[in-house]
Amino acid sequence: MAAYLIPALVSYLLGAVPFGLLIALSRGIDVRKVGSGNIGATNVFRTVGKPWGILAFALDFLKGFAAAAWVPGLVARVAGGETPAYAPLVCGVCAVVGHTWPVWLRFKGGKGVATGAGLLVAIAPHSALCAVGAWIVFFLATRYVSFASIMAALLLCVHVWMPPKYDMPTLIALTILAFAVIFRHRSNIVRLGKGTESRFSFTKAQKERENARRAAIAEREASASAGG
Repeated sequence: MAAYLIPALVSYLLGAVPFGLLIALSRGIDVRKVGSGNIGATNVFRTVGKPWGILAFALDFLKGFAAAAWVPGLVARVAGGETPAYAPLVCGVCAVVGHTWPVWLRFKGGKGVATGAGLLVAIAPHSALCAVGAWIVFFLATRYVSFASIMAALLLCVHVWMPPKYDMPTLIALTILAFAVIFRHRSNIVRLGKGTESRFSFTKAQKERENARRAAIAEREASASAGG
């Protein structure tokens, strides 16, 4: 049991490091108070800047990858033991849990997409390729980061189960993680349904159209509120 508990704790604490928040604070911005209020890479990208958002994504990704690929072996070598069979899976999951519910921030963290992607690359690279491919297709088609993430999580479940590609513990863990990502996007799902979710803008013209669309939505909501 200790062979699992120690690396799992290390992985959780690694995952709980809020890189997005720390990067934003270093630039004088508290991402919890701007944009979506989320500490993840997408909000950093939008509110702090593209290079900082990319850096936040890379570091969050590395948390999941390092927890699954490196932490179990390092802890085993330090303790003088062997790496348990499911330690990479357990550690990767714990990193995602740490990112999503970090103890340092009263368990209010990110949505687990980047950290979950790191875990996938470490233990299920073919499924990771499928999920990333799906994310790119849906993102380019809609320019909604949230919708692309939700669809990638759903297609990940389909990919791992049809036909089953891993042993049962891995299948169950990946399925739970995928639905946890979807659950964490529930507010985005509501906004997508209302048409108020923010789109990513590649060009200045797209950004201007998106700002105009959001201004029109805000005006409608204000008029409806006044009328009510």
